[in-house]
Amino acid sequence: MLYELRMYDVTPGKMPALLDRFRDHAVDLFRKHGMTITQFWQDADEARNRLYYVVEHPDMEARNANYERFRNDPEWLEVRRTSELDGPLIQKQESLFMHQASFFHQS
Repeated sequence: MLYELRMYDVTPGKMPALLDRFRDHAVDLFRKHGMTITQFWQDADEARNRLYYVVEHPDMEARNANYERFRNDPEWLEVRRTSELDGPLIQKQESLFMHQASFFHQS
């Protein structure tokens, strides 16, 4: 399993709109395209204005194919367009890719 930690630097004042977009649309669209989000976090330091979440993928090839379908989904394109009428919600996005350490298994 490949774990992708996605980190967003959110445009000031846009965190509520970004959270709404995930809650109301993006999480379901991710599922539609074979991606599982395991957790969301907001930075404990509100001044950092960051959102984090983890997506599980079978491997990098599946990840790339799923995101390609997601990015080109007409429903996503419309959700993004309407949610960004007043400007972009995200200033910067980064991803870290990880595999679970072999000695650690959570039950």
